[in-house]
Amino acid sequence: MARNKANGIGSGAHVLGLDYGTDSVRALVVRVADGKEVCAAVSAYPRWARGLYCDPSKNQFRQHPQDYLDSLVEATRGALRGVKGLASSIAAIGIDTTGSTPVAVDRSGTALALRKDFAANPNAMFVLWKDHTAVKEADEINRLAHRRGGVDYTRYEGGIYSSEWFWAKVLHVLRADAKVRASAYSWVEHCDWLPALLTGNTDPLSLRRSRCAAGHKAMWHPEWAGLPPESFLAKLDPVLKGLRERLYSDTYTSDTPAGRLTPEWAQRLGLPAGIPVAVGAFDAHLGAVGADIQAYTMTKVMGTSTCDMVVAPVKAIGKKCVRGICGQVDGSIVPNMMGLEAGQSAFGDLYAWYKNLLLWPARHILGDAKGLSPAKRGAILQKISDHTLTELTRAAEKLAPGASGVVAVDWMNGRRTPDANQGLTGAIAGLGLGSDAPRVFRALVEATAFGAKNIVDRFEKEGVPIKQVVALGGIARKSGFVMQVSADVLGRPIHVVGSDQCCALGSAMAAAVCAGLYPDFTAAQKKMNSGVAKTYHPNPKNAKAYARLYAAYARLGAFIEGEAAHP
Repeated sequence: MARNKANGIGSGAHVLGLDYGTDSVRALVVRVADGKEVCAAVSAYPRWARGLYCDPSKNQFRQHPQDYLDSLVEATRGALRGVKGLASSIAAIGIDTTGSTPVAVDRSGTALALRKDFAANPNAMFVLWKDHTAVKEADEINRLAHRRGGVDYTRYEGGIYSSEWFWAKVLHVLRADAKVRASAYSWVEHCDWLPALLTGNTDPLSLRRSRCAAGHKAMWHPEWAGLPPESFLAKLDPVLKGLRERLYSDTYTSDTPAGRLTPEWAQRLGLPAGIPVAVGAFDAHLGAVGADIQAYTMTKVMGTSTCDMVVAPVKAIGKKCVRGICGQVDGSIVPNMMGLEAGQSAFGDLYAWYKNLLLWPARHILGDAKGLSPAKRGAILQKISDHTLTELTRAAEKLAPGASGVVAVDWMNGRRTPDANQGLTGAIAGLGLGSDAPRVFRALVEATAFGAKNIVDRFEKEGVPIKQVVALGGIARKSGFVMQVSADVLGRPIHVVGSDQCCALGSAMAAAVCAGLYPDFTAAQKKMNSGVAKTYHPNPKNAKAYARLYAAYARLGAFIEGEAAHP
């Protein structure tokens, strides 16, 4: 039997990577010796799929913890089904989740929504990453953090706190719901809650907290001995008084075990009891690991939104603070490297919004049509929906950059970076009677690419060079049009990774390291990475045209931002 040189483990060893996305969880079984993706299964969250507990008109997006548990069992057992003896070869588990996605817990660490008295209360559920109900609270955090003479606790988080992040969400829920406030002993991020549950240590005071989540979203930093001090939090709002001591001081990187799989969960999942479970992290961070991130590579996770990950030597960054990003944290992506995060609040979501806008008449016409069964209506609508973006893409690809005169700004769900502002809105300008659907669609695609360029420019302006760009995620693998426009706008090649399950693959790598099957992430990445599937090279002619259009995008964005500041 072939042996792994790092530790002598047989090539038959496998690890399980769990990737908790916005709509579903994916379970991926990976062979440790070479990173071969043996099998996978996906389970959609049943309550989320029905739109329960969400109110898009208020930017409220909540997920029930029971969804996470039901889908965990279904996906894991589904991945293991049909491969005899595979379960017994699983040596460790790694987990990534969306974030910041916190939940209120009681003294035992039980998510409040798992109790009967809170089972239907959205405020007792996980507050999903894209929930923007806490814009007011984020503004208050920023005002207090930036007061003259005080310590700026946002300085390692880009200097601007976002409504997408931990403290803003916690404060909003505590203010909005007295019952939750009375019962919430502590708060736990999704990426911390799952490993704690699987390993049987849900005590909020002792469960292992992710360095990634704490540093990027909760203002944790060694400079002020962990989380912001009690004096800051209590001044922000008295409802936060005493909470800091019920949270944490220490944090852990994902090469560290959170604990070992309990017999109860081993039985439910069909896995060996006692195998290590790695400390969790956010999906984009472990996705970057799965994409074999190297120093000064920007790894773009391109899905409903984007997360742009960069790592650099800690000494090279030093005490330099990169303005307007989603934080810089030692060890948040790769241990012993500085992890820097940026991203866009809407990417694929923007295309989906436009598609749904165009489908509105069809939905209502079919809904009123007589003589059609609900199943037939659904099938017709699904066929139209499936072909809408395909046809838009086919037509938009034929247009030259700038030919339509339409320019858009991509802030339909606010702006994540650079300089977070979830109060901003998108815009489409230059419309005329000849502005058809493909022209507007192309402008939206170009807007998302311009937003990506704005991020790259900010990193480089702040002294962090971007030496190459690597992309992963659904859009990166499925839309050649979007990727080519992005390469043209950035004026540099974009390499698309081979795996279409890169976040789960990164979680599997974390599992392999935490189990001691590899000595560190570098060794695991070298053996387990999936390589590059395709490279998009910029078209010089288009790149030149986009340099001019980018200036128009910037002017329109400045106007929109000025209007938001002075309505």
